[in-house]
Amino acid sequence: MTLAVRVANIRDEALDIKSFELVSAQGNTLPAYSAGSHVAVHLNQGLTRQYSLCGAPGASDRYLIAVKREPNSRGGSAAMHALKVGDILTIGTPRNNFPLHAAASHHLLVAGGIGITPLLGMARELNATGASFDLQYFTRSIEHAPFHELLSQSQFRGKVKFHYALDPERVRAYLRRLLWHRPDQAHLYLCGPKPFMDLVEATAAPTWQPEAVHLEYFSADPASLSEQGEAFEIVIASTGAHYVVPPDKSIAQVLAENGTQVPTSCEQGVCGTCLTGVLDGEPDHRDVFLTDAEKRSGDRMMLCVSRARSPRITLDL
Repeated sequence: MTLAVRVANIRDEALDIKSFELVSAQGNTLPAYSAGSHVAVHLNQGLTRQYSLCGAPGASDRYLIAVKREPNSRGGSAAMHALKVGDILTIGTPRNNFPLHAAASHHLLVAGGIGITPLLGMARELNATGASFDLQYFTRSIEHAPFHELLSQSQFRGKVKFHYALDPERVRAYLRRLLWHRPDQAHLYLCGPKPFMDLVEATAAPTWQPEAVHLEYFSADPASLSEQGEAFEIVIASTGAHYVVPPDKSIAQVLAENGTQVPTSCEQGVCGTCLTGVLDGEPDHRDVFLTDAEKRSGDRMMLCVSRARSPRITLDL
């Protein structure tokens, strides 16, 4: 399902970072969402990008997203930064692969740079409900920190700590002090650049059980995508046709070469455009679109990045 929305406001939040308020183009109520949710934004030339909803969860009149213009943009962030107030966009309905854990006694939110976007919605919801939480926000400077003004307000006093321009060794030392002990039933939520997330996750590993650590990636893990693996066979259920997928090509590429066009957009396992049913075989999931539970079910996969663990996989095409 998609929604038509109008850009109601654009604000410069930090260097190269803008926020966008989106309202229904028809004046309707927007679907509710929970903290940690994101929406797919459909842009020109077939681009689809995922952006976290960082407004106050429960709001139904508008969505708030923030976008950093990347110097090596593949088109998404540049297209977003070219938008003007009044422009109409098509977006997907909210989806949440990064929810708060309802039974947690304490929520520790750790953000790096633009990774603040999903954690801001969490902080707003936790603050509104009186839940126990802390937000640790790492960024280069105040000028590089989106939503610094909002998070400096009195409502967040004592709950948000900013860290600026720390060298890697000082960051490691601080994280060791922060994560050396996991309070009973506490949960850790992490979003930011991949190297930063790897550092936090590794530091937490000795004391924080995996089920208590929740990660939000903005793209599929490059290391995972570079592990090409073995060749395998795909079968098209409707025709019985079968093709070999070599280590250096995706399922979507092989299908296209053989006359079966599957819609794709991001080609990074993020947007969900190429999501396809699996009737037989075991997928090797390499996307960040499906939830862990959906991946375990094994009945759907992303054809742009995912592969097969079994020698053969049958697709519902």
